[in-house]
Amino acid sequence: MTIKFTNDHEWINTADAGAAVVGITPHAQDALGDVVFVDLPEVGKTFNQGEVAGVVESVKAAADLFMPVTGEVVEVNEALRADPSLANSDPTGAGWFFKVKVADASQFDALMDEPAYQDLLKTL
Repeated sequence: MTIKFTNDHEWINTADAGAAVVGITPHAQDALGDVVFVDLPEVGKTFNQGEVAGVVESVKAAADLFMPVTGEVVEVNEALRADPSLANSDPTGAGWFFKVKVADASQFDALMDEPAYQDLLKTL
């Protein structure tokens, strides 16, 4: 599995660029606390890298979900919409947010790999 990370604590599984999977990291989930609502993007909508693609609301705060790469949303996690607690219990698995058809795979190069992301977490 090829997972990259953003400075904003999103992860993207780049194994399938035709439908790369996006979610929030365990660090983001821990910082937010219990997720109670997710506003997922519309299937078919295109976002540029860094644009707000959704919102995660918890008992503590609301946070924007940023698009890690430019692309078109091809699927959203309806199970997460129905049960936002999946983002708490399994943020890198069943708690994924959406899948994106990547417009420019070279944008993956600007994202962090796991060791670089762990280094970022040490600075927070």
